[in-house]
Amino acid sequence: MEIPDELCCLFSSEIEAENESYTFTVPTQEIVDGDIQPDTAYRVALLKQPAPADSKAKKTPSSTASPTTRNEENSDRQSRPTTAPVEEGDRRTVEIEGVGEQGDGIARVDRGYVIIVPDTEQRDRVTVEITNVTPSVAFAEVVERKAYYE
Repeated sequence: MEIPDELCCLFSSEIEAENESYTFTVPTQEIVDGDIQPDTAYRVALLKQPAPADSKAKKTPSSTASPTTRNEENSDRQSRPTTAPVEEGDRRTVEIEGVGEQGDGIARVDRGYVIIVPDTEQRDRVTVEITNVTPSVAFAEVVERKAYYE
């Protein structure tokens, strides 16, 4: 899957039925540490969750793409850093904060920058090596698993 440079954040959320519409909740951390602001319109892409490969996979409702429009004038891109806080080949020890729709772990580093880490679960503490970097998200591979309190 190609990740666009305009990606502001990435998180998993359950879709809830509410009256005659559906809603999902944006985690507080996305507002506090991320690049999104309340009362601003954003484009949203929903990714269908693949069938679990094993019993350890987290089960959440699946959905299909349903983008909405974003008011580009309200975008606050000037405050977003122009370079990623990591480079290919960097090694970082991170805690996996959540699991994305495709089952990959999600970690955050400087200023809420997202690192996608396959083969991890929420609360795993791992040392990763960065394999691919974009301005808004990086991809990494696990090089070492750490004990939680290490």
